[in-house]
Amino acid sequence: MSISILVAYTTRYGSTEEVAQSVAETLRKAGFAAKVEPAARVQTLNGYDAVVLGTALYVGMLHGDAKSFLKKHRDALKDMPSAFFTLGPIYADPEGWNAARRQAHKELEKFPWFTPATQEIFGGKYDPGKLGFPFRFIPPLRKMPPSDARDWAAIEEWVSRSVVTAFQNALTHA
Repeated sequence: MSISILVAYTTRYGSTEEVAQSVAETLRKAGFAAKVEPAARVQTLNGYDAVVLGTALYVGMLHGDAKSFLKKHRDALKDMPSAFFTLGPIYADPEGWNAARRQAHKELEKFPWFTPATQEIFGGKYDPGKLGFPFRFIPPLRKMPPSDARDWAAIEEWVSRSVVTAFQNALTHA
């Protein structure tokens, strides 16, 4: 029997979805059955053995769909192996990365029953051409140059080492 993993994600501009697809592909290479779905569309976790939830920090907060997902699936997630990733900083500023880690931790503290076996923060992507309302009307945001701080090798390594190991350990000892 194949282990079935849901990779649920939230996104505004598509960047987190791209990372979720990469996570799922790495899980498939490790022998898992992985399905990728927007978190807002997930009706049930029945049929899944584990969950990876991916989201981004927006102005220091988790995407609303991530919060809704955690609330909606609270009972299932309490007993299910899980992993969590966040996209955050768009530049290589160490203080920005530390602040994003602190903020992600603070946001997850609002869900004390959600205890992912592994969690990580990765760089995000910024494309001023994709800004939505009201952000496209803020001149400094429009003037910022595009940036893509996602480290694909680091994402694959995290999944291969941390997520795969955590899920194998949890599911073989269950």
